[in-house]
Amino acid sequence: MATTAASGPIPSAGPHEGSPHAAPAPAPQPAPAPAGPTPINKLGVAAVVVTVVLWASAFVGIRAVGPSFSPGSLTLGRLAVAAVVLGLLVVPKLRTLPRGREWWPILAYGVMWFGGYNVALNAAEHMLDAGTSALLINVNPILVAVMAGIILKEGFPRWLLIGSLVAFGGVAVIALGSGQRSTADVAGVLLCLLAAALAAVSVIVQKPVLRKFPAAQATWFGIMIGAICCLPFSGQLVAELQAAPLPATLGLVYLGIFPTAIAFTTWAYALSLIDAGRLAATTYLVPGTTILISWLVLGEIPTIWGLVGGVICLVGVGLTRRRAR
Repeated sequence: MATTAASGPIPSAGPHEGSPHAAPAPAPQPAPAPAGPTPINKLGVAAVVVTVVLWASAFVGIRAVGPSFSPGSLTLGRLAVAAVVLGLLVVPKLRTLPRGREWWPILAYGVMWFGGYNVALNAAEHMLDAGTSALLINVNPILVAVMAGIILKEGFPRWLLIGSLVAFGGVAVIALGSGQRSTADVAGVLLCLLAAALAAVSVIVQKPVLRKFPAAQATWFGIMIGAICCLPFSGQLVAELQAAPLPATLGLVYLGIFPTAIAFTTWAYALSLIDAGRLAATTYLVPGTTILISWLVLGEIPTIWGLVGGVICLVGVGLTRRRAR
């Protein structure tokens, strides 16, 4: 905000230059540096890396426990575990709760992301192969970039758009070269696209919340709301837990702690530091990371197409970090 000039008469002339009573001329002020994006600190980069790796592991975990848990009960189980684990850290430090209209965006991303997204994705992965799922879910970063430009006024940086398209091409190479054929019907494809859309809208809704609440608190609020929405699946969860083998139950606990409690918190922390569009572009690294984890954990050897696609994704994400000259 510009400052107001001081009131009072303005002198018509000052002392002559060179006079012993002349006031010293003010030193010239350097021109202000052009405003630019805030540099990302090392903790922000670390948060992005943790998020990408843990979210990639979630695809492997969902595939592993899918035969034992239905989509709704798996979502409720993950959120229940995450609510307890993250609550142990958040509740002792919680001093104030959101008030009034502050709840509306939290309710929105709690229902859409933690509830609806997870149920839709779990259901889609029962019908879609991994390559098709990765391709469809990764429509999300493009949706985020467009909405961030329009709603959050982040604009449409040239390199963000170029890098996003290149990275999306890498995901397409991974999916199309996976050697698998989709067994999904139209409902499965629509569920995956629904999950991508819900996640994209949730990123935009969550961004302003992180200006008022720490990342862990904002995440925990959303997890609690998502878990409440999934309570109708509680009877199903109890029955499936009783019948599930121990590895499947441990897998559900893993999904609740790592890809949910930890990864969503590191995501929220990174989102508080980085533009939504640029941060979303980093999720193009998830499919390639998923291939690597599947190789190490499930013994699935990546194809040459998977390796090439992963490199293209890395190049695309690198391009999104470039600054216009």
